[in-house]
Amino acid sequence: MAEADARARVLVLGAGVAGLAAALALRPMPVTLITPGPVRAGGSTAWAQGGIAAALDLPDSPHQHAADTEAAGAGLCDSEVVAAVTAAAPDAIRWLATLGVCFDRTPDGTPARALEGGHGRARVLHAGGDRSGAAIRDALLAAAAASPSIAFAPGCVPTALLLDHTGVAGVRVRRRRGGEDLHGRAVVLASGGYAGLFAGTTNPLGNWGGGLALAARAGAELRDLEMVQFHPTAMALDADPLPLASEAIRGAGARLVDESGALVMAAEPGGDLAPRDRVAAAVFRRRTAGDTVFLDTPGALGARFADHFPSVAAQARAHGLDPATQAIPVRPAAHYTMGGVRADASGRTTLPGLWACGEVAATGLHGANRLASNSMLEGVVMARWLAEDIAGIAAPARPGRAAPAAADAETGMAMSLAPGEVRRIMDGGVGVLRDRAGLTHAIRRLSDLRQSAGAPAEVALMVAVAALQRAESRGAHQRADAPHMASAPGKAHALTRADALDTAAVLAGTDTPEAA
Repeated sequence: MAEADARARVLVLGAGVAGLAAALALRPMPVTLITPGPVRAGGSTAWAQGGIAAALDLPDSPHQHAADTEAAGAGLCDSEVVAAVTAAAPDAIRWLATLGVCFDRTPDGTPARALEGGHGRARVLHAGGDRSGAAIRDALLAAAAASPSIAFAPGCVPTALLLDHTGVAGVRVRRRRGGEDLHGRAVVLASGGYAGLFAGTTNPLGNWGGGLALAARAGAELRDLEMVQFHPTAMALDADPLPLASEAIRGAGARLVDESGALVMAAEPGGDLAPRDRVAAAVFRRRTAGDTVFLDTPGALGARFADHFPSVAAQARAHGLDPATQAIPVRPAAHYTMGGVRADASGRTTLPGLWACGEVAATGLHGANRLASNSMLEGVVMARWLAEDIAGIAAPARPGRAAPAAADAETGMAMSLAPGEVRRIMDGGVGVLRDRAGLTHAIRRLSDLRQSAGAPAEVALMVAVAALQRAESRGAHQRADAPHMASAPGKAHALTRADALDTAAVLAGTDTPEAA
């Protein structure tokens, strides 16, 4: 590619809904979509059973959608971002429809809307039932493939961001035939979250935070890394990752029960459709006490289950369980990460030339606990705003050569999944319920693993340090040794890689957690 073309193009890392939406919104600017494997492989979009939340008409409203989002976010949402995103949701749905997304409809032709946890009204739109993520991704991918301005670069594993005197100037990638430096006017991180760092996860195992690691090593500021949402109803089966039993199943009437059939959520406000943090904590406590928790699918749907949830039914049957006649055993599992690379409403990070979109970004929309089905909405809305921002900035001349950030630390960036020891440490010390002793122990062990386990251990270390520093329970971050929210308003926690490593070094030099 000619140097002039390279200066004009935008490099997008990731081809899930956020990356594809960004590439499509950036048209006609030239875009290169970079993926570590085949374009259709990897990422969590295609796994998503939930849909997109949007208040399309009365009696619902974007204002009510915003109120539900903030209630779930437990005082950590950015109210301006929440109001803007929920207001933009109906137009985002219309834009997706123009790109070929076919949303499910009722027999009379109106949009079909489902009720999910934390929502005051049924406002979640699906495409293809519980295969919504794959249906939306496929439509966006087809539109991108038909766009002359969008090029695909599969099989490129990013190993470092390139920096020059103006900021981020490109990305170094590793291909099968060797390394290569790709330059561009802007780099967009759309690489997903880090829930794959946990031994119990519903995510593709490659989702360990590779994009976050790139940004952190280049000096970007991170935000609220401790905020990891644990989905309360992963199927407790012999599988890795764990299959997900969509929240929409509870929206359709299924209840959480114990072995005796007693309701697990009977005493909780909101019951089975309470926000995910409360449901996950209740299920976790029951399992820790030795109980098995089930999703009573026979009682709610019976023989109709496979018609409503074909993907869940197929996954369960593959493990010898028929949800039409057998209740599904469930457990909490790391599902979505609200923390990430700090980004504003235009997707700008603290590094010039670097934007972030989707789960890798922390914009303040989700706060301390993501409201169900707000994630794909964020990816689509923010992608369009990000594209407008990049289009309004003149492409830098970029004279001379750019150098990779932290080039000496590239080892481990090409890992396809986090090492098992890292994942076990995260489950044990940084899981649903946390405390100072467990977090301190996890930080020390992860510090020891940094050299051998590379970037995944480093991302895990940053998450554990963030969890230690928030000495309160708030939303998805629940401290057994500090079970209440602070009386002061919620405050976003900023962190850099250097800060996290400094904290870990201090802890490594102490004999007891109390001395840290």
